[in-house]
Amino acid sequence: MHELSIAIEIIDIIQEETIKRKLKSISEVGVSIGAISGIDPEALSFSFEAAAINSPLAKTKLVIEQVPVKGRCRLCGKYMQIDDFIFLCPHCDSTDIDITQGEEINLQYLVEA
Repeated sequence: MHELSIAIEIIDIIQEETIKRKLKSISEVGVSIGAISGIDPEALSFSFEAAAINSPLAKTKLVIEQVPVKGRCRLCGKYMQIDDFIFLCPHCDSTDIDITQGEEINLQYLVEA
């Protein structure tokens, strides 16, 4: 379960930012996860709760936003959202697509308590 190691890294980043920004405590943290990042949002949420249980972040809420997959066709140059993991350009039917969004994980925001 690599979600636990990701949760621990998120906690480490939050703690670093808390010190850097001189924040007292964090009530909420927002994370965006790409639909094809390989990260299970439910497993990440569970792992975050488990990893934070004996820390100052024990009551911090993790808010996860799922980022859709988007791409750019190499043949016609058009951008598209990729639904249902069908990697087919709706403009020219090419399967030669560069993924431009949907593989990432990003810390979006911290809310001070």
